[in-house]
Amino acid sequence: MDFIDRLCDSVNSIQNLPINCSLGYLLPKECLVLYPLPGGQVEREFYDGIKDQVLNYEFSMKSQDQLAIQRTLWLIQSHLEELSSLNSDDGSFDFGEIKISNKPYINNEDEQGYYIFILDIQAAITTFPRKDK
Repeated sequence: MDFIDRLCDSVNSIQNLPINCSLGYLLPKECLVLYPLPGGQVEREFYDGIKDQVLNYEFSMKSQDQLAIQRTLWLIQSHLEELSSLNSDDGSFDFGEIKISNKPYINNEDEQGYYIFILDIQAAITTFPRKDK
């Protein structure tokens, strides 16, 4: 399923986004990342293998500039709140909606003076079984 990839692409399409988003966990340097969180659920499953799911994701940004982090994550939040469509490249999902679980907040400051802020979301999607089974 390519949902997380398409979500990352959508965020990277935001005009004036000061840093590109990548998939994975935080790096030792300034970065903006997206990764899945536990707690996703299948809300409804059909006999043909189609599933309505709610999945949890987190955007995390690390920088020594708190203002830049705040501006970036609020820009992403605004984009996601207005997102009405997201298309799968491989036909593995249909997009429903994104809800903001937690608005941007500070999570940590490390020994090198980097701040870490987080934005949590829930995505409602419908997934389709793989055709190559």
